[in-house]
Amino acid sequence: MDKRKIVLVGTGMVGMSFAYAALNQNACDELVLIDINKERAIGEAMDLNHGLAFSRTAMKIYAGDYIDCHDADIVVICAGVNQKEGETRLDLLSRNAKVFESIIKPVLESGFNGIFLVATNPVDIMTRITYDMSGFECSKVIGTGTTLDTARLRYLAGDYFGIDPRNIHGYVIGEHGDSEFVPWSQALIATKPIYDVIKDNKEKFSLSELEEIATQVRTSAQQIIKAKGATYYGIGMAIVRIVRAIFQNENSVLTVSSRMDGNYGLTDVFLGNPCIINRNGVRSLLELTLQRDEFTKLRDSATVLNESYKQLHIKE
Repeated sequence: MDKRKIVLVGTGMVGMSFAYAALNQNACDELVLIDINKERAIGEAMDLNHGLAFSRTAMKIYAGDYIDCHDADIVVICAGVNQKEGETRLDLLSRNAKVFESIIKPVLESGFNGIFLVATNPVDIMTRITYDMSGFECSKVIGTGTTLDTARLRYLAGDYFGIDPRNIHGYVIGEHGDSEFVPWSQALIATKPIYDVIKDNKEKFSLSELEEIATQVRTSAQQIIKAKGATYYGIGMAIVRIVRAIFQNENSVLTVSSRMDGNYGLTDVFLGNPCIINRNGVRSLLELTLQRDEFTKLRDSATVLNESYKQLHIKE
């Protein structure tokens, strides 16, 4: 039988939230933990292993090194540095680019030929850096993108309309950050456009309240950070969802960060957009039929990402 093997680089809160969720959901057969702090990785592996008796899985979990990537199916990258007080976004990017260089190079030297899944923020740019450094096909370099933002959207919209979130079909696209947005023209409840639901129920719902939901989605992370210091459970589960889509060859639609190759008239930039995910990574990208104002928002979001990326390389 094929062995589903994942190497996790970075055993901070996001990485270990993913590892814990992966254990509980039996997301893989073998999980290798790598961290610059080897002792921490050993301790985290021990802690997870001590819960195996309560699990439905016989997952093999251990602290390893980059040589363990040689036969891995997926390398999940959650490593990165935190933003210092007074540090600019570009300074943070520059430092994280150096961290990624220290990761990607030994991963490639191991002979790894699987799929990179990046969760480190700013995730769209870090995914593009991974693509550049690895030389892999773009289908095999994926960022978590706006998968979590889309889950937040469906939760909040489901609560607003009184509908199971699984029956809310809407997406958050663009940068995983301040320029992300919801193309409401593409959003459905079951098979009915949300705009039509509002039109038929004006006494209960309104377009202005939809925009409030979009704002809540965009600012959720800041609210969580203010309350508890960091976000990690939601993104950990989002990573598992992407991993499951890959291993089970689902051809599921997820809003991962993927490379634009002429889509929407954009090239090279990585941003969140609905993509079909299967055993080979990104099978294809679904180009939405956006309204003019939505198209402008997407182009503006791409511009933000491109400018940050170009500044990063000028600085280097």
